[in-house]
Amino acid sequence: MDLLDERIVPDHAREIKTEAREFAREHIEPNAQEYFQAGEYPEEILEAGRDAGLVAQDIPEKWGGRGLDLAQLLALTEEFYRADAGIALTLQLASFGCEITYEHGTDEQCEEYIRPVADGEQRSGLAVSEPETGSDLAGMQTRAERDGDEYVINGEKYWVGNGVEADWITVYARTGDDEDNPYGNHSLFIVPTDTDGYDAEHIPEKMAMRASKQAHIEFDDCRVPADNLIGAEGAGFMLLADFFNHGRIAVAGHGLGLAAAAIEEAWEFTHDREEFGRTISDFQSVQHGLADMLLEFESARTLTWRACENVANRDDAGYWAAMAKTKATETAVDVAEQAMQFHGGRSILDERRIARVYRDARVPVIYEGANEIQRNLIYRQAP
Repeated sequence: MDLLDERIVPDHAREIKTEAREFAREHIEPNAQEYFQAGEYPEEILEAGRDAGLVAQDIPEKWGGRGLDLAQLLALTEEFYRADAGIALTLQLASFGCEITYEHGTDEQCEEYIRPVADGEQRSGLAVSEPETGSDLAGMQTRAERDGDEYVINGEKYWVGNGVEADWITVYARTGDDEDNPYGNHSLFIVPTDTDGYDAEHIPEKMAMRASKQAHIEFDDCRVPADNLIGAEGAGFMLLADFFNHGRIAVAGHGLGLAAAAIEEAWEFTHDREEFGRTISDFQSVQHGLADMLLEFESARTLTWRACENVANRDDAGYWAAMAKTKATETAVDVAEQAMQFHGGRSILDERRIARVYRDARVPVIYEGANEIQRNLIYRQAP
């Protein structure tokens, strides 16, 4: 089956899709189960992705990247996540948060921080969530206080991709307490991870996406130059909201890749497995189940690619991003569960790809804003 065919993909994004598919077949698929079971960070695959020009290449050519646009990133994302979500997440997190700086930062910031990421010499991260606060961007409590030519950061962050591995991260911190303007109380800062007062440790092992590493960070009088402020003080919420519109299209791609993998596994298993003297796929109930999986997948993919175009054109971007993220990630959960049912008892074997996909699919419905929050956005921003 070729569920991720290129017919729906814009012409200019097809070449990068082909590159991503070939890379995934050579480097991701053959190593997926090994890295999942070991729970190790795939350094060698990350390096191969850099060499192939498929990591951190949304960065503009001005700063050393390929300047991939949103459609090209979505085309790449589908392919990577079909091969394995954990490794794919590591590859994409290598430049996580860079868009905020190259879109809203200074040339000096881009030269110092963005170019090394594009060149494969450094990796970045983004610290937003906190131990007691996940999707409530206006409620984050990590604080940055101005002290002369510096900001002093105190607090905690949780679920930070590359919090340990990164050379620098973008930190979302409170800089105000205006109750009349809760969306103007936060700012974004570039924080090198070797700064005094920055302490990160890996979050204990996860049930899914085990080849990707997240961290718990504590900031204890962590001082950064005032020049490390991205954009204006108090603009953090709006900058992050704009960033997440693009990010949610990518997360929809996470869902599509996972859903495609689940359907592939279900299709192959039901057409090979025999019960009661015939293959499982001969039973009408199974045929209907497979048909429903295809219906949901094609609906999600069509919506996602339509949303990609609208977000890129800033046409009701928040609405379309939330729609795509919700539909695609929930489709991944639903088809993975159905695929598990078709596999029967074999579905719970750790060596089975469907078991890995089933666990991985449960994660994207939560990150980049839980889908309950996405439904709030869809309702409030309906055109």
